[in-house]
Amino acid sequence: MKLLNYTSKYFAWLLFFVLTGWAIIFYFQMLDEIYDSMDDGLENQKLLVIRNTRQKDSMLIKSDFGDGYYTLNTISEKSALSFKDSYRDTLMYMHNEQDYEPVRLLESVFKQNDQYYKVKVITSMVEEDDLIEDLLFSILWLYLGLILSILILNNLILKKVWNPFYKLLENLRNFKIEKDQKIDLEDSKIEEFNTLNEDINDLITKSVRSYQSQKQFIENASHEIQTPIAIAINKLELLLEDNNLEEKQANKIISAIENLERLSRFNQSLLLLAKIENKQFPETQEINLNELTQNILKNFEDLIVHKNARLKVDSKEQLILYINPDLAQILLTNLIKNAIIHNPDSGLIRISIDSKNWQIANPGDESLDQKYLFTRFQKVKDNSRSSGLGLAISRAIANLYNLDLSYHFQDGHIFKISVSEAR
Repeated sequence: MKLLNYTSKYFAWLLFFVLTGWAIIFYFQMLDEIYDSMDDGLENQKLLVIRNTRQKDSMLIKSDFGDGYYTLNTISEKSALSFKDSYRDTLMYMHNEQDYEPVRLLESVFKQNDQYYKVKVITSMVEEDDLIEDLLFSILWLYLGLILSILILNNLILKKVWNPFYKLLENLRNFKIEKDQKIDLEDSKIEEFNTLNEDINDLITKSVRSYQSQKQFIENASHEIQTPIAIAINKLELLLEDNNLEEKQANKIISAIENLERLSRFNQSLLLLAKIENKQFPETQEINLNELTQNILKNFEDLIVHKNARLKVDSKEQLILYINPDLAQILLTNLIKNAIIHNPDSGLIRISIDSKNWQIANPGDESLDQKYLFTRFQKVKDNSRSSGLGLAISRAIANLYNLDLSYHFQDGHIFKISVSEAR
């Protein structure tokens, strides 16, 4: 959810509760004012009724409201002395409405010529259900109007205010540290946005500097470490050609050469993994994994024959990826090589390819530990020639291009590369 919509949601809920509370308070205050006004009117009508009756020679008794807005009846002295004026709501049949309607009633007592009289005065009042309905619709339209105003304010006015922030987000989204580019930070009249721009700029500068230092270190390490290892191996190989060497001495030299070669492979794998994680392979192109698979298998023909392995490739559809060609080669080579090396004698290696998946399967007796399978220095089996980085490199390449590299065991080992739906 966008920031402006997120704040609008809270504004909407806040207005809902505020307007609801305000409507309840306003309703009771309005009722109180209405009752005060009607009671004052009833009091005035009562006084007019009493004055008019006293001006007449004889009292006209009215027992009902059939022909007027008041009644007048005699009352005993005992009842009159204990009676207090009272206001109350009641219902009265209205002929024009042909229904009972609410009215406000005042009952009072007065004395005339040693006789006590009880007077009742009525006046029509606002129906509470109509009042509540009208108030509800008024509040609803007010609420909708305020929400509409907030949305207009957010999308027309506040959006311009937040424009530097959205500009910064867009620049950060397009920023690629490996391309050594700068972010165009827009000046703003808002102090907080300028502070954010300065902090972002400092952070990017430090990150780029750190990335360049790390990249330089990797490049230097690749040269400075590999060169002495190659020289040492070369000299040991020359020494091994000496005919005066004893068998025991030759075996020790061979062992030293094997360990140096393993160190060289280990160093190359670590440097490759670091380069992948630092995104130092920016070049991409369209790669057909079906064709690449066939090319890799040709390179492993001798190993396949040596391992007495059987091979079945099922290319259902063409799988095309935009990926660095060298990394694509490494990704498939690691998986195919593992399947061949760890394949039992005469085992069937099956490769299946469609437009969304690349899968390789080979027989096996038990499942591998999936928790550590793709971590560094974890070997599929005990193999002194393995660096334990092959699957870690494959996972790093897959992650770099939003591919899903997974493993599961079902009558054998199955490694699967799936194209993410988000790509």
